Amino acid sequence: MVRYSKIEIFMKHILNLCVIAVLMLMVVGCASKPKIMVPPKVDLTKYEIIGIIEFKSSNEGKLGEYATGKFMEVIRKDQQIVRIINLGTESECLKAIGHKQLDHLAFKSLGEKYEISSIISGEFVVSDVRPNINIMSGLKHMRFEAEVDAKLNSQMVETATGASIWNGSANTTKEVGSVSIFGGKNFVFDADAPETAYGKLVDALVYKITKDFRVTWRRQRK
Repeated sequence: MVRYSKIEIFMKHILNLCVIAVLMLMVVGCASKPKIMVPPKVDLTKYEIIGIIEFKSSNEGKLGEYATGKFMEVIRKDQQIVRIINLGTESECLKAIGHKQLDHLAFKSLGEKYEISSIISGEFVVSDVRPNINIMSGLKHMRFEAEVDAKLNSQMVETATGASIWNGSANTTKEVGSVSIFGGKNFVFDADAPETAYGKLVDALVYKITKDFRVTWRRQRK
C-alpha cells in the first residue's frame, strides 16, 4: 500500500480545490454573459391582413382544425397586432372562388376576394402508428394509445404573384391517446378531447415550425 506524507496529502487537497475553483469560475463566466433578444425573422405586421386556410390532415377528426388554431396562437405571441382571417378549409376556399385546385391562380383569386396580400396554408401528416391496443366488446372496435410519427408542412404565399414567401417543415414522434381504429386500417383521434388526444403532438410540431415568427435569445459575445 502506498502511503502519502501529510505534505503530499495537503498538496493534493490544494490541487483539487484549485481545479474546483477554476471550473466554478468557468461556469460563472458563461452564466454571466447577458442574453440578447433576437426579433422574429418574419415580421407579420407588414402583411397587414393575413388569410389562413385550415391545415389539411391525413386522418379523420379535428386534427387539422386544432393545429391551425394553435399555429395562429403561437405566431401572434411575439409579434405586434396581427390581423388574420380564417378562410375555412381548402375545399371551402376553392368553392368560394370557383377553382378546382389550390394553385397560384387560386391564391390570387382568394387575395382579390378577401382583400388580403398573403395566405398561410399547411398539411398535417400522421404515419407509422404503433398502437397499444385495448380490445372492446365484439372485437370490432379497439381503443388505444399509440406512438405516432407526424409531420407538419406549411407555407406563406403572396397572393399577387402566387409566390411562396415562407415555408417550414417539422417532424416529431409522440405518444397520443384517445385513438380509435376500425376494420384494422382506418384510425381517428377523439375529436371530443383534442387536447388530451393529440395536444402534445401538435404543440411540439407547431413550436418547431414557427421559429421564424418567434423571438429567440442568444448569449452576447464579448
